[in-house]
This record gives sequence, C-alpha cells and structure tokens, in this order.
Amino acid sequence: MSTHVMLDLETMGNTSNAAIVSIGAVVFSPVTGALGADFEVVVNLNSSAYCSDIDASTVTWWLTQSEEARSIFLRDTPKSSLKDALLELNQWFADLGDSRDIQVWGNGSGFDNVILANAFKAVRIKPHFSHWNDRDVRTIVEMGRSILGIDPKTTFTRQGVHHSALDDAKFQAKYVSAIWNAFSSCATVASLPLEEA
Repeated sequence: MSTHVMLDLETMGNTSNAAIVSIGAVVFSPVTGALGADFEVVVNLNSSAYCSDIDASTVTWWLTQSEEARSIFLRDTPKSSLKDALLELNQWFADLGDSRDIQVWGNGSGFDNVILANAFKAVRIKPHFSHWNDRDVRTIVEMGRSILGIDPKTTFTRQGVHHSALDDAKFQAKYVSAIWNAFSSCATVASLPLEEA
C-alpha cells in the first residue's frame, strides 16, 4: 500500500540546486484528506549554502515576507546542519515503511523533489524514497482547473503561516486531496450504468 507524503521546501533560490532553509513534510490520504505524521526542520543557511546556490532575487523576496515566515532566520530558532536535517528526514521516511511504497508530492516537477534529491546527493546520503514515485502538485492543480473546472488551491481558506514549510505542505495536501476526490467522483459516475448515472 502506498504512503503519500506532501513535501515543501523553503529555499534561497529557485534552481534545482537552491539552498534549503527549511523542510516540511506530512503524510496524507488523498482519498480522505486526512493528515498523519509530520516533519519539520530548519536548516542552517551557512551549512546549506556550502553545497548549494543562493539567488539574490530570492533573498530580496524573503525580506518582503511576514515576520512569522522570516522567524526561521532568527538567531534563537533551532537549526540543523544540512546533513543532520537530511539524516533526520531520512529516518522519518524510513519509519513510514518501505521506500518503494512512499510517494513524495512536491510543488512543481522541477522544484521541491529535485532540490531535495540534489541536496541528498551533495551530502552523500541515499534518500529513503525513489525518484519514480515523485508526484507533482502543479500538474494535478492544472488538471483540476482545466478538466473539472475547480481550483481548491485558490478557493480553500488557507491556515497557518504562508511560507512555513510544514504549513504549506499541509495546505497543499488539503487541496490535492480535494482534486483527487473530485476525479474519483467523476470516475465513479462514469462507471455506473446509464440508468443509474
């Protein structure tokens, strides 16, 4: 049985080698929308930047974000080195079960999952998930808009702090589940005999 995990990274860039400043992840059921175990860690930027890229425009963008979002950069916020953060995340994934059964959702086919995989490679740790189980949030959102005419990403009420990795992951899980369920409902209706449908 598959375990679905929604991943969100906060970074200092928008390339595939962007420096990670926080990682959030939550187990979720796309069928029910229920959330399960979650994970969050703030990464020391000096550690992350040593093997990653920082983009000036992203740094400027961070300066415009809320005080709550920027709190990850405060001196008294506990932080882990990039390697320790990824070791913690890997153990969390391992506790979920077999790596072949874990489906990792990221917001963009070239963003969260790719950046995370590159970070694991940079610190020479084998991730406890497989690239062929990558899932893309943006694709399912576009399918919801274009095929079903729904957009829960914009119609649902957002809770938590914008650009908090864990809060963003939870919100993404919520609207992905809504779209998943909408497609499931269409499939159920389509499979009924005409007189029942």
